Amino acid sequence: MNFQQLRSIREAVRRNFNLTEVANALYTSQPGVSRQIRELEEELGVEIFERYGKRLTGLTEPGREIVRIVERLLLEAENLRQAGDEFAGRHTGRLTVATTHTQARYALPKVVQAFRHAYPHVTLALQEASPTHIVELLLTGQADIGIATEAVANEPGLTSFEAYTWQHVLVVSPGHPLTLLPEPTLEDLAGFPLITYDAGFTGRRKIDGAFAAAGLHPEIVLTALDADVIKTYAELDLGVGIIASMAYDPRKDAALTCIAARHLFEANTTSVAVRRGAYLRGYAHAFINMFAPQLSRDAVDSALSEAAADKTQALAA
Repeated sequence: MNFQQLRSIREAVRRNFNLTEVANALYTSQPGVSRQIRELEEELGVEIFERYGKRLTGLTEPGREIVRIVERLLLEAENLRQAGDEFAGRHTGRLTVATTHTQARYALPKVVQAFRHAYPHVTLALQEASPTHIVELLLTGQADIGIATEAVANEPGLTSFEAYTWQHVLVVSPGHPLTLLPEPTLEDLAGFPLITYDAGFTGRRKIDGAFAAAGLHPEIVLTALDADVIKTYAELDLGVGIIASMAYDPRKDAALTCIAARHLFEANTTSVAVRRGAYLRGYAHAFINMFAPQLSRDAVDSALSEAAADKTQALAA
């Protein structure tokens, strides 16, 4: 049994049993991947994959359990390497943070600046992605830290921590009828075309939920991933923009009027998430603490240890 065999098993599952893609991912040949898989099956005495001719088509019943063990073995191997680098006092490495456009654009710039100053020899990679893709990147080990408002807090394979809460605000052109109201209602808002985030992004669920609970069906004329796009079209008076509060800057957005909306929509919580069982280098803990000062290394490590213990108990049961 060797790590190349284990990686071949893991990648076969990740690549939907396409051995050509597995070979490309592992920088080897397709016959080599097939041989690695077959040799491990022979050593274990069970077939891991279902086959149709020479093609892999799925996992066998024992294969599903074996893949879970393979994932744990490879995770612990990576943890071992990370721990070795940590205790050897190496202050170099790579930290990949997967996050949404809103977080990268408005919440993270000062954190990234501080991190680069404190850890100049660590390569920091910010990877913008949708919330569901962030979950995938974390679960497959392609990202070390995930930051998002949606999806990450409810994924059982991740341990998540509340970072901060925020509200939506309305942005309109100066003189818009809503600016004349002391406190616009949802009914008032539903009387105008709306511009806001795509479904599944930046608290859109809270916006839709508020209107649905009030029995209202507003006209959403434009959606976007980027608050700057929403603001651009709100400036043109094509609709009322609904954006995250941190995306409004009174100096840069002088052509817009901001209206508080905390009485209209529930607060949103942005979370930091990491893969359960993953070993975090000191600089990863530092990044988390810079982003959310209440999340100390002890607090994060304690939560990760509890999550690991819960997973072990569940497997034993």
